[in-house]
Amino acid sequence: VLLKYLNQTPFGLQDPVFLKDVSFYVFSLPFFLAIKNFLIFCVVATTVLVVIDYMQSFIVSFFKQPQVLAPGGTEYEINVGGVLSNLKEKSLAHIAVLGSLFFSLLAVGHYLRGFSIMYSEAGIVVGAGYTDVMVYLPIIKILMVLAAAISVLCLIWAFAISRKKNLRERNIMRNAIILYLLIALIVPAVVPAMVQAFKVSPNEMNLEKPYIENNIRFTKVAYGLSDVEEKDFDVGMNLTPELIANSSETIDNVRILDWRPLTQTYRQTQEMRLYYDLSGIDIDRYEINGKYTEVMIAPREIAQARITENAKTWINLHLVYTHGFGAVMSPVNQVTKEGMPNYLIKDIPPVYTGGAEGEENLRIDVPQVYYGEQDDDFVIVNTETAEFDYPKGDTNEYIHYDGRGGVRMDTFAKKLAMAVRFSDIKILLSSDITQESRIMFTRNVLERVRTITPFLLLDRDPYLVISEGRLFWIQDAYTISDRFPYSEKIGMTGSLNYLRNSVKIVVDAYNGDVKYYIVDTDAAATDPIIATYAKIFPDHFKSYHQMPDSLKKHVRYPEYLFSVQSAIYTTYHMTDATVFYNKEDAWQIPNEVYGTGQQIQVEPYYIIIKLPGEEREEFVMMSSFTPIKKDNMVAWLAARSDGDNYGKLLLYKFPKEKLVYGPLQIEAKFDQDSEISQQLTLWSQQGSSVTRGNLLVIPLADSILYIEPLYIRAEAGQLPELKRVLVSDGERVVMEETLGDALLALFGEVDSSPYGAGPGAGARAGADGEKSTDELIADAQWHYDAILDSMGKNWTAFGENFEELGRVLEELGRE
Repeated sequence: VLLKYLNQTPFGLQDPVFLKDVSFYVFSLPFFLAIKNFLIFCVVATTVLVVIDYMQSFIVSFFKQPQVLAPGGTEYEINVGGVLSNLKEKSLAHIAVLGSLFFSLLAVGHYLRGFSIMYSEAGIVVGAGYTDVMVYLPIIKILMVLAAAISVLCLIWAFAISRKKNLRERNIMRNAIILYLLIALIVPAVVPAMVQAFKVSPNEMNLEKPYIENNIRFTKVAYGLSDVEEKDFDVGMNLTPELIANSSETIDNVRILDWRPLTQTYRQTQEMRLYYDLSGIDIDRYEINGKYTEVMIAPREIAQARITENAKTWINLHLVYTHGFGAVMSPVNQVTKEGMPNYLIKDIPPVYTGGAEGEENLRIDVPQVYYGEQDDDFVIVNTETAEFDYPKGDTNEYIHYDGRGGVRMDTFAKKLAMAVRFSDIKILLSSDITQESRIMFTRNVLERVRTITPFLLLDRDPYLVISEGRLFWIQDAYTISDRFPYSEKIGMTGSLNYLRNSVKIVVDAYNGDVKYYIVDTDAAATDPIIATYAKIFPDHFKSYHQMPDSLKKHVRYPEYLFSVQSAIYTTYHMTDATVFYNKEDAWQIPNEVYGTGQQIQVEPYYIIIKLPGEEREEFVMMSSFTPIKKDNMVAWLAARSDGDNYGKLLLYKFPKEKLVYGPLQIEAKFDQDSEISQQLTLWSQQGSSVTRGNLLVIPLADSILYIEPLYIRAEAGQLPELKRVLVSDGERVVMEETLGDALLALFGEVDSSPYGAGPGAGARAGADGEKSTDELIADAQWHYDAILDSMGKNWTAFGENFEELGRVLEELGRE
């Protein structure tokens, strides 16, 4: 609090009531309140100690009557009553002085309390309303004057009135305190409530209008929504074969694979061993063979909890199974003939299927993952015991760490410190640990960053990036505050009212190095909070320009921030106070049918799209809006992530006189189609589980295309397979095996089809693009290893892999 106060950066924005810069509320006011509370604590504690001391003296004087011998031997008794009376006068005078200090601090507290109306929730919106400014604030000022007056009165009473014998005069302080308490306890609660009920409520719109305008303006600033560029989207719903052909950049990157069912597929086909985990799928984009491609990527991390119980020895947990290995990647728009993802990176060691240029861009020279999302226990590397690297057929490959991560265990003092730190005596006793050994701890990315910078709010999902042959984690971090005036509150506790994604954090998956980059090019102008932290820690934060270009290409707009902004914007797109008050144009995030039929709120999603009026495609996050309690779509919001456009928000609004179907209305069209409904029922009756993926709303020129993947999982199987794709242009609906087939069924042939049987959007690998001999051999080896691994453990997996091995060998026989 002190450092932020001393290094504060102005916001350049004044509140409309007290005319103070916002930095006063964010940085100065918490400091003043902390000082006030500390001083009150000191005064109260001192008063208690003084009272105890005087009580002790009083008790001693009362029970121990002193006797004094005169020079002549005569005994004299001291007047105890006089002593006690004198003691009482001194104690009351002393306490009155402390009371004066206490009421002085109360007066200061009332002064500071007046600023709290900037966060008031008593009115129609957060922030000072009519009653707060016109009634509550004057009452607080009266209480401040009364407290100051009692403070002075305490001093006068202590040095003048307390010695008077007139009881009426001596009771003046008691009466003043009683009057103050009555006013402080009753008036602030009763009078504003009466004014609100009898004056404000009958005329609420007229009286609250300027305060509603303040709330709208400050809330939009607090959440970075003041610069949203709004555009009209004159939707025509004129989708044609030519328009589809001209939108190949978008169609080629439609995300027909849903990360939720895909997680199961990744885990079943690419974890390779029980102790690997592939649950953390992230979405990113890479340049592959000269094409901007949206992909899903997941690190293959060690999950020590999955190691068999008899293998969970101290050496295995801390010296052998120390790291994960590599990553799995697949494009979001391609599947194999079996409905499986068409991997760009797969297997161990990594097999690249993206061509020569793709392999160069996706090459992983250092595949070891020592720091990740799963790692939460310490490991010791460079010991006499070799580390497990990866499985290779019936054997394993082992390595020794060759990096700078962790703390070198080159002295007894360090070993002792670590043994105490982890309550593990084996660190001291192990003969495998040498002077070259290093201990790695706090390896979980979130915990590692949180330990270094606890003042930043961290996004719950760091994502993996391949850059120049190495693996890195990019962690989004937010600056937050609960003291931004006039701002709507968010968060699970409803306490935060300021949120900015001003920091991108890069963590090396091999060495654990953590680097902080300030995204805002002009931090002082856009986020004074991060500018203040940069002053406090001048060598800790780097400029965004210092981030390597290979990592900048993968910076993306964070989903959490976008979700918060979308939720706020459902109401705060209304800038007219009258419209805002009546909520006549309020929006909501739409629902969709997901999974086995339940309705859930549509999650925002990343997509590569050519925005209306732009010359090239770009990576954006988008979400749509529907009117409150209605299902038709009225607008969609896009957050840009590429290059100089990073962080810009675009809102496209549909004409109010035109009906644009929302997600639930399209879901209803799918359900009402007799062929689709019949096929879904047939699959369910055959014992298969049908899972509906996320419904994507894809803007194309002046039209909207709706796409939803459909997954089928056999009753005895564990793998959800993409078997159908549902597509609609708003009027017609079709269901086909691929997106390409669905578009052909919906629009017919076009001259240059991007969605045919080749590697285009939604295509199934195969047909004209059969796998090479090397790829088939790799597949056969993988299925053979899976058969060995499942033998005697999982006969269902054994049978499935045996069947797949036969199919692969059959294809090899035709080569």
